[in-house]
Amino acid sequence: MSKLPGALAHVPFPVIGSPLFIISNPKLVIAQCIAGVVGSMPALNARPAEQLEEWLIEITEGLAAYNAAHPDAPAAPFAINQIVHKSNDRLEHDMAMCVKYKVPIIITSLGAREDINAAAHSYGGVVLHDVINNKHARKAIEKGADGLIAVAAGAGGHAGVKSPFALVQEIRQWFDGPLALSGSISTGDAVLAAQALGADFAYIGSAFIATEEARAADAYKQAIVQGTSDDIVYSNLFTGVHGNYLAPSIRAAGLDPENLPISDPSKMNFGSAGAAKAWKEIWGCGQGIGVINKVQGAAEFVAQLKREYAQARARLMAVH
Repeated sequence: MSKLPGALAHVPFPVIGSPLFIISNPKLVIAQCIAGVVGSMPALNARPAEQLEEWLIEITEGLAAYNAAHPDAPAAPFAINQIVHKSNDRLEHDMAMCVKYKVPIIITSLGAREDINAAAHSYGGVVLHDVINNKHARKAIEKGADGLIAVAAGAGGHAGVKSPFALVQEIRQWFDGPLALSGSISTGDAVLAAQALGADFAYIGSAFIATEEARAADAYKQAIVQGTSDDIVYSNLFTGVHGNYLAPSIRAAGLDPENLPISDPSKMNFGSAGAAKAWKEIWGCGQGIGVINKVQGAAEFVAQLKREYAQARARLMAVH
């Protein structure tokens, strides 16, 4: 395992809750952190932009109060996701808010910029950049990111097509810093498997959509509970970047999941209301949902992960 810098050294359980566009909110982030995993949300979830400061105050004060009351078992740190794409005209404002409130972990997506990394480092923050291949991984580290999130095949939302075995192994050939693995991780067994591959953290998104705190429609949560990997469709139609989505939401939009057209990547716009509308109607989701069989609180889900993780470790110890 890597020597973890900054706030990453203080994560009680090796899981990062991935930032869920539209869905993550302060309530979910705080619940995740108190349960012992990194809670995160996209800065763009706060709309209008002024709401981001209110949410950062809510999260920082909420976690500070919890930590003061539980000094022997403090909460995990939280993270804010920044979309570093040229279409995001809020990036400078949102990053200034993260600097003001000293957000412990910054997760960057769709572009790596040295100035964003430097801004996080100015107060001791740690930057994790999500990548779908080894080429992007090298570029992110060259530009000053502290760690990587390997987004492998089967991850929800914008996802790659690489096997987690291939992607983690290639990155670990040259990089010994913080590494999280994303892609179909919904159980404690899979968290342990991610570590066995060489990752420091499992990066879990879809399973947290089906939690009580998540700001997702009940139909969305039920589709996850009822669905399996057969219900996941990989397409670039909705944002210009390939991602995984729930077939029932595609059908509900009047489209055939089996015959989706190809989108023009140059038209993608992540800062627009239209992009938010697309994600609200077309539900991003990963392939790991076949084991999610109920909607429950985030704390209950994390407790389940911890039990499964301990049982998986015990099984391995018994075998060896």
